Amino acid sequence: MDKKTQGTLEMGGAMAISGTIGWFVVQSGQAALDVVFWRCAFGAATLALVCAAMGLLRGVLTWRQAAWAALGGVAIVTNWLLLFGAYSHASISIATAVYNTQPFMLVAFGALLFGERVTLPKLGWLALAFGGMLLIVQARPGAGDAGSHYALGIAMALGAAFFWAVASVIAKRLTGTPPHLIALVQVCVGVLMLAPFANFGTLPQDSRTWLLLVTVGVVHTGLMYILLYGAVQKLPTYLQGALSFIYPVVAIAVDFIAFGHRLQPAQWLGAAAILLAAAAMNLLGSRPRPSAAKPAVQGGRS
Repeated sequence: MDKKTQGTLEMGGAMAISGTIGWFVVQSGQAALDVVFWRCAFGAATLALVCAAMGLLRGVLTWRQAAWAALGGVAIVTNWLLLFGAYSHASISIATAVYNTQPFMLVAFGALLFGERVTLPKLGWLALAFGGMLLIVQARPGAGDAGSHYALGIAMALGAAFFWAVASVIAKRLTGTPPHLIALVQVCVGVLMLAPFANFGTLPQDSRTWLLLVTVGVVHTGLMYILLYGAVQKLPTYLQGALSFIYPVVAIAVDFIAFGHRLQPAQWLGAAAILLAAAAMNLLGSRPRPSAAKPAVQGGRS
């Protein structure tokens, strides 16, 4: 099997895994904070084994790199908290569609922090995504198709996208740092952040719930990171961007099949506009820059 084919399979697998996480979060019946805590705990155990096997635990990080990775961990964990919280208010489909405004957050950060030029095509795609957002926000969710506080769910998904963009900006400071080690630092930070607030008094009493939580940590965090980073080393950026849209497609399909959540016509149109605009932004961002350094990979989409 050639490198490109293997990378495509790895990236496709990583995005398909990411697309199913909403089902596991909802089915666990746990609060978003507790799900994220156990995701970090089981994910840390998995990634520690991987990093140890790769020889990455022997003083690879400097204190400065560790500090930046930890700061990125705060942003990633906050992103997970907001995204998982959004599922119960605006449905997995809507939260995922809104969450895919991430590229536009990055455009804003690039202009504000790094003086990057915002071109006319980027402004056009941004306007399309904003129009899609308005369609989603103004559409009334169908009966049983979303939880309470619909607008709050959308705001939380937007907040999750914002913190993902923050983590991506921080990742630029970590170019050349082993990405598996960055991921390990991030989930360890999550354990430390959330341990004081986790509900240890009433732990899940059934094996099914524990199985769901372990799966989120081991499969949706440990395995997904391994597949994602393996793919990134083998694939060109444009193909990574194209394959990343397996994630929202799978998430919307899972939401429909498992929970019967049907998007309204305006919501379908809004979600399609956001995903199309985000895909175009990925392709614009994939154009090679002669002197650009390759940024560090930032961990999973969800």
